[in-house]
Amino acid sequence: MRGLLKGSLAGAFVAAAVALSPAEAYPPAFDQVHWRSSVAVGSPNDGSLIRGVQLPSQGPDWFTWNLVRARSPNAPWRRWGTDRLVRTLLTVLHEYGVAHPAAPRVGVADLSRPHGGDFGPEFGGLGHGSHQNGLDVDVLYPRRDHRELVAYYPYQVDLHLSQDLVNRFVRAGAKYVFVGPHLRLTGPRRRVQRLIYHDEHMHVRIQAAGR
Repeated sequence: MRGLLKGSLAGAFVAAAVALSPAEAYPPAFDQVHWRSSVAVGSPNDGSLIRGVQLPSQGPDWFTWNLVRARSPNAPWRRWGTDRLVRTLLTVLHEYGVAHPAAPRVGVADLSRPHGGDFGPEFGGLGHGSHQNGLDVDVLYPRRDHRELVAYYPYQVDLHLSQDLVNRFVRAGAKYVFVGPHLRLTGPRRRVQRLIYHDEHMHVRIQAAGR
């Protein structure tokens, strides 16, 4: 049952990170993750990742999607981030799922490579100018038809559910949420920004630990 939560020290950590109470902050999916303390080195555009955490290929609230090959799940080496990013992501997606029990799971595309570093076009598609130190994640917009795959065109995006996701990432302390220029998604001007090539997914960046 999506609404069942657990309390633990891990939950208290997330509560501090994303301003939730301990009783709300421990999604069952946390048990699927091999946790360790991560370090984001440098910047998202020029950095690396130490002791990264791998996002599982799927869970009760999410599935992973490879934007290059247009299929699920995403490759294991494209699913690494800091423990802070993965905790924030799973907490937001779990709360979203509890709030919208009839909605499909949310698609998650690229995070970072296992040790971070360059993630350019040589790794497929347009590549990424960022995603280098475990602080970035691409999240698919929910589709109007509730299918668990990417929304290839703006008219396929469920704007109500997508706006709710944007709002939840902002409340969780995201530094930036980049959204598509052809979608009517809004938020605090300096934190929610429109960016080309983001009509099929939002790009969420969190703050590094201690900032």
